Amino acid sequence: MLGPMLLRALRTLRPPTLVGAGPVLPVPLSASCRLSQVWRTSPVRSLQLCSGLCAGHNKWSKVKNIKGPKDEARGKMFMKFGMLIRIAVKEGGSNPDLNINLAHLLEQCRSKNMPKASIDAAVKSAEKAKPASQHMFEARGPGGCMLLIEVLTDSNSRTHQEIRRLLNKNGGMLSDGARHNFNRRGVVVVPAQSVSVETALEMAIEAGAEDVQETEDEEEKLQLKFICAMSDLNKVRGSLERLGLKITSAGLEFVPRNHSSLDQEQMEDASTLIEALTDCPDVVRVWDNIQADS
Repeated sequence: MLGPMLLRALRTLRPPTLVGAGPVLPVPLSASCRLSQVWRTSPVRSLQLCSGLCAGHNKWSKVKNIKGPKDEARGKMFMKFGMLIRIAVKEGGSNPDLNINLAHLLEQCRSKNMPKASIDAAVKSAEKAKPASQHMFEARGPGGCMLLIEVLTDSNSRTHQEIRRLLNKNGGMLSDGARHNFNRRGVVVVPAQSVSVETALEMAIEAGAEDVQETEDEEEKLQLKFICAMSDLNKVRGSLERLGLKITSAGLEFVPRNHSSLDQEQMEDASTLIEALTDCPDVVRVWDNIQADS
C-alpha cells in the first residue's frame, strides 16, 4: 500500500537521531550554519512597537476615530433638520414657494450637503407626521449663562422630565425669564473667508442689516452673521447677494441682547450641558448667550 511505502521513504530521508548515554560526537558546521550561529549570538537592538504610534497607519483606526464621529455628527445634524422641516411644514405648509421659512430651511439643508432624497423624505414625512407640540424651555446654565431650549414632542410630560434631568445633572436649572435676554431676528449667514469684518460692516449698512457678528459653525469654520429685523430678512439677503456675497443660510434666530462671560472651566461645563441637551431626541435647537473670557 502507498501509506507504508511513503513512511519507509521518509525514514530513510530523516537524519539519524543520537540516543543513549554515550558522548555526543561533534558535527562539522557548514558555512551557512556558522553564519547563522554568528547572527544568533551577535547583540541586536530590540524593537518595541507602541499601539498608539501604529494607530495612525491603520485604516480602520482612521475610520473609527475620524470618520465615525463625523458620520455620527452628520447624522444628528440631518435628524435636527428633519425636525425643523416638520415645524416649518406645520406652520406654513409643504410648498416652499408659499412657505418662505421652509424655502430657507431647504436651502440650508442643501448647503450642508444633505442628500436630496433625504430632504424629500423629510418633507413627505412632515406632511404625514402625527400631531406634535412645539415648546421653548427657559434655563440657566453654568456661570449664569442663559439658554433657550426649543423642543418638538408628542409627550410634554416626558420631555419636561428629561430636560429637567439633563439640566440638574449638568449644572443647570429651569429659569423663567431667560427668554427676555433674546430677540427674535432675521439672520443671513455667509462664509467669513469671502469678506473681511470691516468690509462686512460697510455692506451691512448698505444692505439694511443692523449688525454683523463673527461666529463658528458646527465644523468650527468662521462665518459672518448679518442680523436684521425679521421683516427685512429677504431684502437684506437679496442686497448681500447683489453685493457678491455667497449666502450659506438665511432664517430666523434668537439673538442674545447681552452675553454671559464664562471662564475656561465654566465654558467646558456649559459645553457639556449644551451637548447633552442637543443629543436629546426631542430637542430641536439650543440657543445661548455665552461669551468666552479673553
